[in-house]
Amino acid sequence: MNDFFTVQLLATFAGITAVTGLIVQFTKGLIKKEFDDYMVRVYAFFVSLVLNFVFVPAGYDAQGIVLTILNSILVTFTAMGGYEVFTDPFAQK
Repeated sequence: MNDFFTVQLLATFAGITAVTGLIVQFTKGLIKKEFDDYMVRVYAFFVSLVLNFVFVPAGYDAQGIVLTILNSILVTFTAMGGYEVFTDPFAQK
């Protein structure tokens, strides 16, 4: 494998989930300095949403936008770890 990330890889569920996780993990310290822990989840969704609209758009009509938002929720949930979201929904420690 000669390429690390390609547009074709980012257009897959695994690729976009991995990139979302990487971006959030490397930048969440900036978010946590200013906001509570739960805002990292909102930030992760925003990162996923932007990546999905750029690399995997399902269309720009109402149906496509809703589908892209739903896909972004799934990617965010997977990138963050489903167990953590269910066991501690408001990030209280």
